[in-house]
Parts: sequence; structure tokens; C-alpha cells
Amino acid sequence: MSWLSGTLMAFDLETTGTDVESDRIVTAAVVRLEADGSVSEERTWLLNPGVAIPEQASAIHGISTERAREHGLPAAAAIEEIAGAVAEGLRTGVPLVVMNARYDLSLLDRECRRYGVASVSDRLGAAPSPVIDPLVIDKHVDKYRKGKRALHALCAHYGVALDDAHDARADAVAAARVVRRMGEQHQPVGVMPLEELHGLQVHAAAEQSRSLQAYLRRTTDPAAVVEPAWPLIPRMR
Repeated sequence: MSWLSGTLMAFDLETTGTDVESDRIVTAAVVRLEADGSVSEERTWLLNPGVAIPEQASAIHGISTERAREHGLPAAAAIEEIAGAVAEGLRTGVPLVVMNARYDLSLLDRECRRYGVASVSDRLGAAPSPVIDPLVIDKHVDKYRKGKRALHALCAHYGVALDDAHDARADAVAAARVVRRMGEQHQPVGVMPLEELHGLQVHAAAEQSRSLQAYLRRTTDPAAVVEPAWPLIPRMR
């Protein structure tokens, strides 16, 4: 049976910025979607990240420092719950859909380290798998398509509604629905066993990073380095 006709779990974060080593989680969602696209289970979190949320980040996801401090869960407790929910789903064999998994999963890993919480990898005894990343897959199956590849652009391209962009739950649901459409339209991906699909993305993400790094070194920054690891960036020593 193809993964297209099974259950998917989707995960998304909204954060204080884009640096996996220093930024913090503000909101998170873990959502379970059935084969028909309906949501059967969902968990969401609002965190007090323990730092001020930059105005630029607040403008994107709508969460101010004041709101997070007043209504957010203590970060350590929330990180424990989030990592536990992600690991629990993967432990059952349900694939985890994460848009730009390299970022969200790595940031969650660093937050676990920050608060002394067992990471998803610690809980599973291995790196998170199987993971399905709409960003990596889209670049692989439609390499030369021009235009943006952000989630809202993928939703528009594949005909998936996204009514509340940058809400963690809405983004998670949309990512899972988009990846189903990708699998339906690009059958080599849609019929692959999950282990094979995960491995394909490891190699595809590395190649995409090498290509971008070469482009940046030619055009803007001779010393540019683009992280090739996927779905988890190794921790800095």
C-alpha cells in the first residue's frame, strides 16, 4: 500500500527567527491527517520562549512578546511535550511531514538540548524517520520550475487551500495536503516505500545544497556554505 493512502502526521513551528542554533520556538503543532485529508487528531502549543520575540518575527506569525509571556507555556515543559508527540508518531511508523524539515527538526533538537530534554532522536534511538519534506521533494521532481517554493507558493501550485499562513496548525495541515498532491502527480514519489523515499530526500537535499552553494559562490559570496544534512543538522560541538 502506498503512503498516499495512509495516515500522515504533520509538524510545524513558528519561531523567533531563522537560526537553528540560537532562535526559539513560539508556537508548534502536531497534526494527524487521514487518507481523505481530514484531521483526526491535533495538538498545538503556545510557548513563552524566554526571550523577546523580534518585531519582524511577530509580524509574520502574529505572536507578540507580551502575549507569549502572558499566555505561553513554560518552554521546557512545552518542548518535552512537543518532542514526545513527534517521537510517539514516528514510533508507530506514521510518516512525518515537515516543510523545510532541516530547519524545524533541527530547531526542536536544539531546544531539547537547551532545556535538558530528551530529543526526538534520543527517544527513537536514531534520527527522525521516515520524514517527508514538501520543499525537498518539489525541488527534486520539478527542478527547473521558476518562482518561489515557500509553502504558500506550493499550495498555489498544487491547488491546496492555505487560509491562515504562518499559523502552525494551518501550515502543518497544508504541508501534508500538498505532499499528497505531489505524490499523486509524481508517481515515482507517490509509490515509493517510505524508507526509499526518505533516502531519496537525504541525497536530493544534499545535491540541492551543493547546487545553491555553488551558485552563491559564483554570484555573491565566494565563501558561502549551505548545509547539506537532512532532515537534521548535526549539533555543533
